[in-house]
Order: sequence, then C-alpha cells, then structure tokens
Amino acid sequence: MSESAKNEIDAIVELEDATFSAQGKVIVQGVSIPFEEGKTTALVGPSGGGKSTVLKLAAGLIVPTGGVARFRGNDISMMNRARSLAFRKESAFVFQDSALWANQSLRQILELPLKTHFPDIGQRAIDDRIAEVLSQVGYRKDIDIRPSQLSMGEQKLIAFARAITCNPNLLFLDEWTESLDDTAARRLVVLVRKRQEAGTTVIFVSHNLGIIRDNAQHICMIVDGRLSLSVTAEEFANNGNLSKTIEKGIAL
Repeated sequence: MSESAKNEIDAIVELEDATFSAQGKVIVQGVSIPFEEGKTTALVGPSGGGKSTVLKLAAGLIVPTGGVARFRGNDISMMNRARSLAFRKESAFVFQDSALWANQSLRQILELPLKTHFPDIGQRAIDDRIAEVLSQVGYRKDIDIRPSQLSMGEQKLIAFARAITCNPNLLFLDEWTESLDDTAARRLVVLVRKRQEAGTTVIFVSHNLGIIRDNAQHICMIVDGRLSLSVTAEEFANNGNLSKTIEKGIAL
C-alpha cells in the first residue's frame, strides 16, 4: 500500500501484507486492510475462508507469520507492555465460541477486565458496572455459576457483556449473533448500533446478510485466505453484481 493511500484513511488498525500459516498450511495470504477509526467493517466470505483468522490478526490475538498488524501505527507484536495493555483496554473481542473460562464463575469472568484495566476500582463500582452490562444484554440469571451451566446463547450474552464492560472504542466481533434467538440477536445489534453512533470502531465477521447490509460501512470479502473484494456500503447497495457476489460468497 502506498503512503498516499495510507494517508487517505485514518486507520486505527491496519493489516499490511498479513500472512498467517499454521502446521504447514497457509491460512491467510497477503491481506492488506486499513480499518478506519469510527467506522464499521464487515469481514465476509465462505466458511473456512480465513475471515476469523483475519479478525484475530487485526486484534493482535495471533501474530502474522508474514507482513504486519498495526494499532495506531505501532506493530502490535512489537509493542511494549504498557502499549499492549493500553491496546487491550481500548479494544475487546467476542469469540465465535464465546471463550469463557470453564474454571471460573461468570462473576469472576466479568470482573477480570475491570480489575485488570482499573486496578484502583472498588468492589461497589465493579458490581454496579456488571449489573449494568448484564441488563443491557438481557441476562437475568445467577452469575455465581460456571459457563457449563449456560446454553450456547447465554454464553454468547456473557461474552458480549464481558466485551463491553470496559467501554472499549474498538470492538472485534466474530459471528456475534450466532446461537442467539431473534430477540437476543436484535438486542445485541441495537447495542452495537448505539456504540457505532458513539464513535466506536467495529470490525465483525458474519454470515447474516441483513446485519452486514444494515451495519457495515465497508465490506471485505475473504476467499481462500485472500482479500478478494473490498467495497463500501454504498457500492454494495447500488451495484447489483457486487451484491450478488457477496451474497453468494456468504452463503457458502
């Protein structure tokens, strides 16, 4: 990507020629995407095509085996402890499988981000914040239980609550409405829209055409580990051929 192209977009996160291989297999190959601050980008494409891996590369959860992932211009893999902690405080990730710790209670899971990023916070403030985010996601059951006692949909609600506990301005969402009934899914969509309106940068993976169409300002299609298409929401809405290509791709 040229310097002039970089300067056109105020990227909070950027992948430049990012490649990722594991166990001798190339999963992502040469992906370059600048994620504009305050905007929402959808990563779409066929199942197994590398979308979730691209999302994890952008979030710094895995390190590129080639190329680079940057946060505010800094190579994520090379950031010192202070910058890395600041990045983690500013961002949050909702995993497709929720990724809740099996050996901790829901309360402990929800407390950890607050205790990590706000070490001087009191228990009263922790309890109030947890109650607030649980109300927002619509979870009303006991939190002194383990994740194994929840349905997959309930686990997703807790994972989303954990993600917004520290009020991040950068959200990574991997199939964030999967396993939820329509009412719960709509609730989370509304929460994300409110955060978008407040200026949160959102990068999400979804197979749901309605969510993609209604929420993304930029759409990137990942096929066979490569960036095959990058369009704006306006181009997606107004170009029938592009729309059909994307719709066909997410259905696979």
